[in-house]
Amino acid sequence: MSENKKVVKNNQVNLLKTTKMFPVSNGTRKFQKKVEDFTCEKCNSFVKGNGYTNHCPKCLWCKHVDINPGDRASECKGMMMPIGLEQKNGEFRIKHKCQKCGFERVNKIQKDDDKEEILKRSVSKN
Repeated sequence: MSENKKVVKNNQVNLLKTTKMFPVSNGTRKFQKKVEDFTCEKCNSFVKGNGYTNHCPKCLWCKHVDINPGDRASECKGMMMPIGLEQKNGEFRIKHKCQKCGFERVNKIQKDDDKEEILKRSVSKN
């Protein structure tokens, strides 16, 4: 289910078509693969990116950098806390919430994610 939203920026009105998960700009929501290494701003761990890396495998925190996955178009840049787990089609995913703007997104669990941190999220909301 989608809807249209007006976004006002620099006195210009743009229409964004939205889905449940994230806005769709220009009628597309194409994933953009970006292979990037980074240092986690929460726990300072070095993370080797693989093009699908969107959170720290040690602490599970991420940064609000995308509007659409991989586009790096978000101006927020707030830290996103892992707030829980949800299951879809038999796969568990980490639910993140931006501490700056409140935006929420789910991300797939990766094979190198810390299992103890994942278990904490299944029991606790923090």
